[in-house]
Amino acid sequence: MSEQDGIRYLHFDSVWMQGAMQVSKPSRLVFEYTEQMMAWLLFLSPPKDKSIGILGLGAGALTRFCLRHTQSQVITVEWNPMVTAICQSYFRLGHHKRHSMIHEDAHEWVTDPLNHDSCSVLMVDLYDYTAQGPVCNSLVFYQGCHRVLGDLGIAVINLFGHHPSFHSNIRNINKAFANRVIMFPETEDGNRIILAFTGPALEIEAEVLAARAVDVERRYGLPATKWIQALSVEPQADGLLKF
Repeated sequence: MSEQDGIRYLHFDSVWMQGAMQVSKPSRLVFEYTEQMMAWLLFLSPPKDKSIGILGLGAGALTRFCLRHTQSQVITVEWNPMVTAICQSYFRLGHHKRHSMIHEDAHEWVTDPLNHDSCSVLMVDLYDYTAQGPVCNSLVFYQGCHRVLGDLGIAVINLFGHHPSFHSNIRNINKAFANRVIMFPETEDGNRIILAFTGPALEIEAEVLAARAVDVERRYGLPATKWIQALSVEPQADGLLKF
C-alpha cells in the first residue's frame, strides 16, 4: 500500500496502482475509469430482482460504491483471499447483508451454469499484477459474461488501450455480444471502458438520454453528461440512439 494526499492506494508488488480509496470518503470513486464503469446507470436502474456482479475486487471501490448508493444485491468475485483480507483491514470493506464475497476464478464463475442469468449488470476489472492487461480475455470468457447477464443486461469491461491484447479483446467482446458494443475514449491513465449489451435493441431519444444523465449526476454524483459526450453515439436516421 501507499498513501498520498488523503488517497490510499493498493499495489500488487509493483509501482502500478490496482485501486484507490479516499480515506475521508471511502465510497467516492477516485479514478476516472471507475466512474466510467458506472455508466450502465445511463441505461438501467440498479437491479431489484437480480444482482450487480463485480469481477475483481482490487481496492473494493466499485463494491463500496454500489453498496453505498444502491439497494441491489452485490456479488464480488475475487480469486485471491489475501486481496479480500487487505480490503477488509485497510480499505473499509465491511461485511454487509447485501454483499456476497466469492473466492473463485472469474473464468470458472462466469462459465458455471449456476451463475447464469444471475446479474443485470456485470463489471469486469481483471488486471494482472502490472495493472495493464486483463487476465480473462477469451471468447469463452465473454460468452460466459453474456450468459451471466441473461436476456437483459450490460457488461462493463475495463481494458488497457496500449496492451497487446486490446484488439483481440474487442473482437471477442463483439463476437460474444453480437456487436452491441460502445466504447469510451482512452483515459489519461490508458484505460478503455467498454459497454456491451444483451437483450432487445435499445432505442432512446437523445433528449431522454440527456435527461437520464442529469438524473444520474444528481443521484450518484457522477459525471454522466460528460459520458454522453465522450461516447459520441450518433442518432440514426429516425433520430433515435440505438444500442
